[in-house]
Amino acid sequence: MSMRNLVKSIQDIMRKDVGVDGDAQRLSQLVWMFFLKIIDDQDEALEFTRDDYTSPIPEHLQWRTWAADPEGITGDDLLAFVNDDLFPTLKELPGTTPRAKVVRSVFEDAYNYMKSGTLMRQVINKINEVDFNSLTERQHFGDLYEQLLNDLQNAGNAGEYYTPRAVTSFMVQQIDPHPGEILMDPACGTGGFLTCSMRHMRDKYVKRPEDEATMQASLRAVEKKPLPHMLCTTNMLLHNIEEPSWVKHDNTLARPLISWTKDERVDIVLTNPPFGGKEEDGIENNFPAFKTRETADLFLALIIRLLKNNGRAAVVLPDGSLFGEGIKTRLKEHLLTECNLHTIVRLPNSVFKPYASIGTNLLFFEKGTPTKEVWYWEHRVPEGQKAYSMTRPIKLEHLDDCAAWWGGASRVGREENEQAWKVSIDTIRERGFNLDIKNPHVVEDDHGNPEDLLNDLTKAEASVESLRAELKAILTEALAR
Repeated sequence: MSMRNLVKSIQDIMRKDVGVDGDAQRLSQLVWMFFLKIIDDQDEALEFTRDDYTSPIPEHLQWRTWAADPEGITGDDLLAFVNDDLFPTLKELPGTTPRAKVVRSVFEDAYNYMKSGTLMRQVINKINEVDFNSLTERQHFGDLYEQLLNDLQNAGNAGEYYTPRAVTSFMVQQIDPHPGEILMDPACGTGGFLTCSMRHMRDKYVKRPEDEATMQASLRAVEKKPLPHMLCTTNMLLHNIEEPSWVKHDNTLARPLISWTKDERVDIVLTNPPFGGKEEDGIENNFPAFKTRETADLFLALIIRLLKNNGRAAVVLPDGSLFGEGIKTRLKEHLLTECNLHTIVRLPNSVFKPYASIGTNLLFFEKGTPTKEVWYWEHRVPEGQKAYSMTRPIKLEHLDDCAAWWGGASRVGREENEQAWKVSIDTIRERGFNLDIKNPHVVEDDHGNPEDLLNDLTKAEASVESLRAELKAILTEALAR
């Protein structure tokens, strides 16, 4: 059975359980079970290769003890074991090792939604078909897991967790992280930027075990919400991170901006902070110079603070952050003074469809020297396609023209063209730091004289009203018969 069919069959079993309501609960249920299987497979491998290794999970709660036998505990006994022993123990798991902390952090907000122990046994038996110590199986499952995270966007407001894979890959490709550079995602969601960055470094720079260890030791991540935090931690295990205890379950904005010290500064920030949201009352007091509760603005202030001198960042921000006034103006002036905002890639509204139809931008900047000019690149949907969609999403190759124009790490030889233009800091200052600058090489569509348009609209409305009256008369006559 293929991995996709396996997971589909598990979801089908879960749909029969009255306790599991909707995609988000199904995924949450699926992930804590997969987490226990993955960590147990890893434990077995570590016990084999290291004489001094002991699993942080007590023996009677290890997957191999209670779940591996297809004829094992089931029904009400299984349900009682999971609810009364497994969950309470793992939520309070003792131990200070990184792996003990990982287990505790995953289970502190996990929940068993299933009400049928018989159906749970069927799900467990399906999960047992995957061997996470097999590199091929783990890679297949890793790809599938990313698809599951993509599917999670269907679960209400969960769309904020996921950035299209092509967008994360492009941002990582242009930032070009190296092992040893401290890389942080302060709003990591399910870990897309982290997995992309690891893949990039493993493909290009990781040649020896020491390189891998250096890379893993340099990753940092924080996620506020319980479900994406659990998804991210499991995602890290799948991508061969032995101790993902650096994925913190916390709100990065809950700390006063000034409390981030020099030794916490990072070389790289790659992130898509939640936008459109408001933080809880009081959070704005952590940012005295930028008192706002708008999440995206606070994250931008934090990112500028977090970067070391010469540190670099790639951040997804909505159009509103570019043209907004008030606090947003002060924040943009701060960004352009503290950092060199060298490139803004403007994406069409459909990139995040169908989960958000909002114009977004990729901001690339480096800390330490003020901005002298900003280059803009306008990304266009491929010819023959009106917009991106769920069935025809953006792909990395769609951004190849931008990568070719980029000019490498030092951005040499950039030239203006139909999609690229540059704007001086003087012009930006004259515009009151409004960065929402349209492509000068594109002639705006002429929609006609506003008065004529208004007259046409009035005529159209009168015609509709006349047709409505006619239809009402016909229906009244027909009903009277």
